[in-house]
Amino acid sequence: MTNVNTNSGTLNPLFHPAAHYDSPADVLNAEELSSPEKRVILSSWASDMYAVESYPALREIPGMSHTVRLADILAALRKLDGDNDNDDPPRGGGVPMRLRRPWAAVEGQAA
Repeated sequence: MTNVNTNSGTLNPLFHPAAHYDSPADVLNAEELSSPEKRVILSSWASDMYAVESYPALREIPGMSHTVRLADILAALRKLDGDNDNDDPPRGGGVPMRLRRPWAAVEGQAA
């Protein structure tokens, strides 16, 4: 893991978010960040670049003393988007696809 200098009070939270936020919930609750800034931080944490070897459901963020669950990061992103888990399933729609049978058109013309 990379050591981030967390002593500097001038660090920009977007460049070194682990120095300022300890969890996805901390990012969501940060009043000084806009929604797009929160999305940038959470999306970067969700990146496969930070996946723990042999444990793809965990993320090891440089500068953070503990691992973070990918499920927690994704839940925070959904909350940021205003999604909830009580959404209705998507409705079916559109014209059903049928396999075209070119020979059927020829058979219909022959009759």
